[in-house]
Parts: sequence; C-alpha cells; structure tokens
Amino acid sequence: MDTITEYRDIIQRIILSYTEIPYVDENIKFETVFDTKQNRYLLMIVGREKINSQYSATKRVHGCLIHVDILDDKIWIQRDGTEEGIARDFLDAGITKDKIVLAFYDPQIREETGFAVN
Repeated sequence: MDTITEYRDIIQRIILSYTEIPYVDENIKFETVFDTKQNRYLLMIVGREKINSQYSATKRVHGCLIHVDILDDKIWIQRDGTEEGIARDFLDAGITKDKIVLAFYDPQIREETGFAVN
C-alpha cells in the first residue's frame, strides 16, 4: 500500500472514531466529508440546539470540528476541535511527527512544536 492510500485509510478511520462519541445535544449530529480526489477530510457538526430552556427556540449549529488534508505527502491538520488533539491519534497510528503539519499554527510557532513546519 502506498503512503497516500495508507494516510487516507488512517485519517478516515480516526475521523470515523470521533463520530462514535455521542454529542452532548442529541439534536446535533456528526457528518463526515471524505474527498479522496482532493485528499480533504472533514468532520462537521450539524443540527439545532436550544437557545433557552424556557422556550422551544433553537439556533442553527453548523461547524467544522476536524479538517485534515494530505498535501505534499504529509498530513496537514487545518482544524482540530478535539479535546486531546487529533495529532496524538496520528502518532498512535504510527505516523511520525515529521509527516504531520499543525497547520492551524503560524509557521514560526510550528517550528517549536516538534512537528513538520510545512
């Protein structure tokens, strides 16, 4: 299996594992977006949450919890809204720090993380 295919499998498996964790509000659901042509992987939260417990009013919830791309044979974490950090999951899956970019940080800060800069 080539590296890109292996990365795709690992990313999808890890993102799917987050969908198994129940969201606090049962009216909010997880949606995965796996674009294997552009190597873009997202975990979205979508639904409605109550504004006030006194009323039945709700507000729309739509956001990106995780956004990961494969660029230049590296995993670029564009958005990480997890508690522990999805980079830890990639390390546990055997991907080395030099193949993971914490893209949500400024490049100068990335130099201090021990992960790939770009």
